Amino acid sequence: MLILSRKTNESIVIDGRITVKVVRVDGEVVKLGITAPADVPVHRQEVYEEIQKNNLEALTKGRAAVSALPKLARLIPKPIVPKS
Repeated sequence: MLILSRKTNESIVIDGRITVKVVRVDGEVVKLGITAPADVPVHRQEVYEEIQKNNLEALTKGRAAVSALPKLARLIPKPIVPKS
Protein backbone atom coordinates (compact mmCIF):
# COMPACT_ATOMS: atom_id res chain seq x y z
CA MET A 1 0.00 0.00 0.00
CA LEU A 2 1.28 3.43 -0.93
CA ILE A 3 0.73 6.00 1.81
CA LEU A 4 0.85 9.69 0.88
CA SER A 5 0.44 12.85 2.92
CA ARG A 6 -1.68 15.61 1.41
CA LYS A 7 -3.02 18.87 2.78
CA THR A 8 -6.33 20.53 2.01
CA ASN A 9 -6.61 21.42 -1.70
CA GLU A 10 -3.70 19.11 -2.61
CA SER A 11 -4.25 16.20 -5.00
CA ILE A 12 -2.83 12.97 -6.27
CA VAL A 13 -3.17 11.70 -9.84
CA ILE A 14 -3.67 8.03 -10.67
CA ASP A 15 -2.81 6.74 -14.14
CA GLY A 16 -3.05 10.27 -15.54
CA ARG A 17 -6.84 9.91 -15.60
CA ILE A 18 -8.03 9.99 -12.01
CA THR A 19 -7.50 12.90 -9.62
CA VAL A 20 -8.14 12.60 -5.90
CA LYS A 21 -8.20 15.92 -4.07
CA VAL A 22 -8.38 16.58 -0.33
CA VAL A 23 -11.31 19.00 -0.12
CA ARG A 24 -11.67 19.34 3.64
CA VAL A 25 -10.53 17.77 6.89
CA ASP A 26 -13.01 17.84 9.81
CA GLY A 27 -11.41 16.13 12.81
CA GLU A 28 -11.04 12.48 11.81
CA VAL A 29 -13.18 12.86 8.68
CA VAL A 30 -11.47 13.62 5.38
CA LYS A 31 -13.59 14.87 2.46
CA LEU A 32 -12.20 13.79 -0.89
CA GLY A 33 -13.08 15.00 -4.36
CA ILE A 34 -12.56 12.47 -7.15
CA THR A 35 -12.44 13.29 -10.84
CA ALA A 36 -12.47 10.25 -13.11
CA PRO A 37 -13.66 9.36 -16.62
CA ALA A 38 -17.29 8.28 -16.88
CA ASP A 39 -16.25 4.70 -17.65
CA VAL A 40 -14.41 4.38 -14.32
CA PRO A 41 -16.80 3.44 -11.51
CA VAL A 42 -16.03 5.11 -8.17
CA HIS A 43 -17.65 3.73 -5.01
CA ARG A 44 -17.09 3.78 -1.27
CA GLN A 45 -15.59 0.44 -0.27
CA GLU A 46 -18.67 -0.76 1.60
CA VAL A 47 -20.86 0.00 -1.43
CA TYR A 48 -18.40 -1.75 -3.76
CA GLU A 49 -18.40 -4.84 -1.52
CA GLU A 50 -22.21 -4.91 -1.50
CA ILE A 51 -22.31 -4.66 -5.30
CA GLN A 52 -19.81 -7.53 -5.58
CA LYS A 53 -21.84 -9.65 -3.13
CA ASN A 54 -25.07 -8.99 -5.06
CA ASN A 55 -23.38 -9.77 -8.39
CA LEU A 56 -22.05 -13.06 -7.02
CA GLU A 57 -25.49 -14.00 -5.66
CA ALA A 58 -27.14 -13.16 -8.99
CA LEU A 59 -24.54 -15.20 -10.84
CA THR A 60 -25.01 -18.18 -8.53
CA LYS A 61 -28.80 -18.00 -8.68
CA GLY A 62 -28.64 -17.42 -12.43
CA ARG A 63 -26.70 -20.67 -12.93
CA ALA A 64 -29.32 -22.59 -10.98
CA ALA A 65 -32.09 -21.02 -13.04
CA VAL A 66 -30.34 -21.82 -16.32
CA SER A 67 -29.75 -25.44 -15.33
CA ALA A 68 -33.48 -25.76 -14.56
CA LEU A 69 -34.56 -24.55 -18.02
CA PRO A 70 -34.67 -27.99 -19.73
CA LYS A 71 -36.98 -29.30 -16.99
CA LEU A 72 -39.18 -26.22 -17.21
CA ALA A 73 -39.31 -26.39 -21.01
CA ARG A 74 -40.88 -29.88 -20.81
CA LEU A 75 -43.71 -28.42 -18.71
CA ILE A 76 -44.71 -25.88 -21.36
CA PRO A 77 -47.63 -27.22 -23.40
CA LYS A 78 -47.01 -27.65 -27.11
CA PRO A 79 -48.83 -25.12 -29.29
CA ILE A 80 -51.94 -26.39 -31.04
CA VAL A 81 -51.56 -26.06 -34.77
CA PRO A 82 -54.90 -25.93 -36.63
CA LYS A 83 -55.27 -28.49 -39.41
CA SER A 84 -56.06 -27.07 -42.79
